[in-house]
Amino acid sequence: MAKADTFIPLDFSPMEEQAMQQQAESFYLQMSKRRSVRDFSDKPIPDSVIEHAILAAGTAPSGANMQPWQFVVVQNPKIKAQIRQAAEKEERELYEHRASDEWLDALAPLGTDANKPFLETAPALIAIFLKKLTIAADGTKQKNYYTTESVGIATGVLVAALHQAGLATLTHTPSPMKFLSEILQRPSHERPFLLLVVGYPAETALVPNIQRLPLGDIATFLK
Repeated sequence: MAKADTFIPLDFSPMEEQAMQQQAESFYLQMSKRRSVRDFSDKPIPDSVIEHAILAAGTAPSGANMQPWQFVVVQNPKIKAQIRQAAEKEERELYEHRASDEWLDALAPLGTDANKPFLETAPALIAIFLKKLTIAADGTKQKNYYTTESVGIATGVLVAALHQAGLATLTHTPSPMKFLSEILQRPSHERPFLLLVVGYPAETALVPNIQRLPLGDIATFLK
């Protein structure tokens, strides 16, 4: 049983029902404009925006509160160039050999290919790593739980926070991503989860003309 002093009062401010509805609708309308962008401006991003977005991601729930994530922000042009070279190598292998025809057909409407210039053009890349273990300063190892679920939720919060701050993002997942561990010199107990491209969209940016599924197709309500 937990000790009495291990819990504190919840900091929670109830809202009137009308305000709740307005907040929920406002957030949806803003997020409905979020799109994955592949044409970025090289305009720099204020560091504080990235820092606060990552802090927001760090508030995500996690298994046993182990917070099994590590965010590596890459702004160095030389490192971005290394990442692009390695990612395009894996992407060429995917498009030319590994991907099935069904997979390629699914990707076709998005207009993607093995060329990833945005990895150098965008002012920041955020490499997100999943920590299988937490290692204390004294070397003690603690297994982390529900790591994929936890890091996935944190990534979603990060994408939303950056969008709310007026930035565009792209979730990039070249497979395999072991090269990220090598280039960024991450320890063996961390696994690359996702590479998030962050910046302002280019003035000429275009996005695929796609539609989101309606509520009835993505939710079931049992009352």
